[in-house]
Amino acid sequence: MVSQAFEEISPADFFYRNREIAGFTNPSRAIFAAIRELVENSLDASESAEVPPDVFVSLTLNEEGRPELETYKLRVEDNGSGITSRHIPSAFGQVLFGSKYKLKQARGTFGLGGTMAVLYGQITTHKPAYIVSSTGSTKVYIYRIMIDIQKNKPIILERRVLINKEEWRGTIIEFFLEGDYFRAMPKILEYLKQTALVNPYANITFVDPKGRLYRFTRVTTKMPLPPKETLPHPYGVDVETVKRLIRVTPNRNMTDFMKTHFHRVSEKIALKFLEFAAIPRGRNPKKMGPQEIVQLVRMIKSFEEFRPPSANCLSPLGKDLLKAGILKELKPEYTVVCQRKPSTYAGHPFIVETAIAYGGEIPKKGEFILYRFANRIPLLYDEASDVSFRAIKNMNWRRYKVSQDMPLAILVHICSTKIPYKTVGKEFIADRPEVKKEVLNGIREAARLLQRFLSKREHVEKEKHRLSVFSKYLPKIARFSTELAGRESQPDINKLLESVNTSEGTAKR
Repeated sequence: MVSQAFEEISPADFFYRNREIAGFTNPSRAIFAAIRELVENSLDASESAEVPPDVFVSLTLNEEGRPELETYKLRVEDNGSGITSRHIPSAFGQVLFGSKYKLKQARGTFGLGGTMAVLYGQITTHKPAYIVSSTGSTKVYIYRIMIDIQKNKPIILERRVLINKEEWRGTIIEFFLEGDYFRAMPKILEYLKQTALVNPYANITFVDPKGRLYRFTRVTTKMPLPPKETLPHPYGVDVETVKRLIRVTPNRNMTDFMKTHFHRVSEKIALKFLEFAAIPRGRNPKKMGPQEIVQLVRMIKSFEEFRPPSANCLSPLGKDLLKAGILKELKPEYTVVCQRKPSTYAGHPFIVETAIAYGGEIPKKGEFILYRFANRIPLLYDEASDVSFRAIKNMNWRRYKVSQDMPLAILVHICSTKIPYKTVGKEFIADRPEVKKEVLNGIREAARLLQRFLSKREHVEKEKHRLSVFSKYLPKIARFSTELAGRESQPDINKLLESVNTSEGTAKR
């Protein structure tokens, strides 16, 4: 009998072996994913500091790469909150280490993206990452690091401290990676354009390997209200979550435990629930056994009087900012923007924002252009698998006077404390019934507003045609009528034409 050998691997080793699931599937996708992850980190850092983001991205061709595959130096700079000295090595040298595990809306989800980009660079070029950061204090910290993949720990090759004379704040990261920029270029440029669209308060500058400058300039300094950290909602917890809460709770009775650790649970609701679950209010949660905890969770799921979660842990763009971004990047003739009321799935709050842009510089492609966003992240791959795409396909667009050959762009933005992605690569959103319903209703709401515009425009076109007919034939009718009546002067037709003009102007308004 052959004995099996068991071993343990670190998170870094796991993603080293399975980097495809994080979006690093091939050289072109890898270079796109690296830029995306670092830009999103920069945007989050600036927003946490409550300053309009200034993000600079530079990609330079390095001549030392393998002949069959090009090597690039990627550099990303921002004006964000910066990183404290003791956290810099782990922030970029330890997989699943980050600041985004709190329960509130954030672009990042796993604490994986920036470190995964550095890891990919290391395994393809075996060169260290160079990081500069300051929180605005009197010092600037400089590190050169690599990742110990087997131990999932940073290896610090160099550490320097400089005096921060200019009181600079932000982060710079620079590293080498193998990639195929010229295949990835369309996706990278589209990603930056859509990021600028959904972040109209950000300046984003990109210099590509040929020295071409792409600049996306902010149109406003107004930013969405920052999300607030929240507690887990009762409907969103499981046995493991409750066990962890019991382990750390200072409370010695169930009433205080429910009030302290669950979102929107008042004393009145806590007492109602405990009565419903037949749990004594004075019961010490730390003395509950495993089966009691399982039963507690089952009763939580079946209790129907918990209040729905509030949306203060979310940060939607809002109609004004979303419209400003659309006008800046798409330059349409007409735009409608709608924001749905907060809703929930599995105890997680979410808000859907939708928009339809028509005409102007939007191209006619024979089908609608769909822009998908999640927590202000553009989603560019696997469109056909996304809930928004399926919602659009299920709609009867003819009832809204819309045809497939119209120059039309549809935007869907979903923000939530937990976006229901189907993969770690964060490319498309799962077809959750609650989310699909809100997306569908949001698109329908925008389509109805578009229908009014198209109906008015159709009416105006009819009035224009009617006026042109009047203008063409009335003078002839007036002349023939004058001749038949034997009169010398023709009747004044200007008053009649003015009345037609007036009705056209009313229709336009």
